[in-house]
Amino acid sequence: MPPVPIIRVRASMLTRVVAPLLVLAVAWLAGVPPAGAADEHAEKRAGMVATIAALAADDNRDTGRGRLAPRVMAAMGQTPRHEFVPERRRDDAYRNSPLPIGHGQTISQPYIVALMTDLLDAGPGDRVLEVGTGSGYQAAVLAPLVARVFTIEIIPPLGRTAAERLKRLGYGNVETRIGDGYYGWEDEAPFDAIVVTAAASHIPPPLVQQLKPGGRMVIPVGERFHVQYLTLVTKDADGHVTVRELLPVAFVPLTGDH
Repeated sequence: MPPVPIIRVRASMLTRVVAPLLVLAVAWLAGVPPAGAADEHAEKRAGMVATIAALAADDNRDTGRGRLAPRVMAAMGQTPRHEFVPERRRDDAYRNSPLPIGHGQTISQPYIVALMTDLLDAGPGDRVLEVGTGSGYQAAVLAPLVARVFTIEIIPPLGRTAAERLKRLGYGNVETRIGDGYYGWEDEAPFDAIVVTAAASHIPPPLVQQLKPGGRMVIPVGERFHVQYLTLVTKDADGHVTVRELLPVAFVPLTGDH
């Protein structure tokens, strides 16, 4: 289920003074078509990518990711977020904010999507598990970066709609499932990376078990209405697990029968 993250709004001098130049520069690096190209949303998407770049620089001390990987920025710049929001909210699709998608859920803030994707360090040959499909946007961002994406949604109407949308948009390497993501996807495990888009009170043991040695998991951890932290879980070659808390965030809880 998609999160309702705290919106990162710290304004830097970079954003206020050189925003127009930053939009052009980041758009070029991310492969976003210039204004006037066939894609009518290109300019807004380029602005979104520039905002992501500025916020990443601001948060460098907490995340160690002051400059997100160019391939991640390219994926953010090329993924049609407007296709993953309700028709009535398409004008807001490229704002750096979560938006409602029905069933009490939201599509995540673009910066948080970009940061979580970057933290995974997933490569072209990797298999990634996503817990919480939502509208399918996170899976769509991951799709061009990895070999296969396996995504689970616990709310059947959301999961079915996302599966149809991803198929219609041509994301052929994304496989969807309706189910409780706390238990992962055992039939397809192990995974090179796992991303969880709802807050768990603890790191689910089944997900740790399904993470390959050398793999990384990004998950918000904490109780609802309490401080939660975007958390990076790494497993070394010997299977030892390290946990690092990054940013304070606010996500909807991970639900299910666990």
